[in-house]
Amino acid sequence: MALQEKLDKFKKQQEKCQTTLSSIAASKAAATQKSAAHGSANGRNAAPAVKFSNDTERLQHINSIRKAPVGAQMKRVIDLLLETRQAFTPEQINGACYVDMKANKDVFENLRKNPKVNYDGQRFSYKSKYGLKDKTELLQLIRKYPEGLAVIDLKDAYPTVMEDLQALKAAGQIWLLSNFDSQEDIAYPNDPKVHIKVDDDLKQLFRSIELPRDMIDIEKIFKDGMKLLPHCTERVQLNSSISSSQ
Repeated sequence: MALQEKLDKFKKQQEKCQTTLSSIAASKAAATQKSAAHGSANGRNAAPAVKFSNDTERLQHINSIRKAPVGAQMKRVIDLLLETRQAFTPEQINGACYVDMKANKDVFENLRKNPKVNYDGQRFSYKSKYGLKDKTELLQLIRKYPEGLAVIDLKDAYPTVMEDLQALKAAGQIWLLSNFDSQEDIAYPNDPKVHIKVDDDLKQLFRSIELPRDMIDIEKIFKDGMKLLPHCTERVQLNSSISSSQ
């Protein structure tokens, strides 16, 4: 009987110890989960650390820009205005391309007076020679210049101007010809109603060209789509009559 009591007492102690161990294990697991969740939340809220080496390179890059010659800084700003076609304050320019015009008055004054830049007192923007917006306005402008308009003066009118020039050429609305002196393309309106002034020497040279007397050659010219001027027709008829009489 005494032995049975001792066994029962031992079993109760075993159960108590097991309960205590389970409670300790559960509390440790809960503490671990809470710590992990807290660490994850802090990781999401914390900003990524900037490496010292990367920040140093960025500062060196900014410093090299601001120590560059005035012309180099101006080009950087003009390129920004040309590419974006937007108006920027000096502060916005500083943030976009690191040119600090408030600290460098020479850059500010030269940009303000630059013919490629418009300054309204607050913002800088790009200014092309011709204020065009689309292909319709481009064609209207070219038609105002029957003697030709240099393409180099149109290149920066708006972003797609070169594509529109090719489209107008393909549609037969303009001609794009090269200048023999500068090899630059010239845009001419392809409009038969437009009166083009021709140099007198060129007229004389054209009229002095000897026409073929053989009617077979003349027929070939007609087949090629060429037409004779009135006074040239008279010359051909005269030459033909002379040849017949001989």
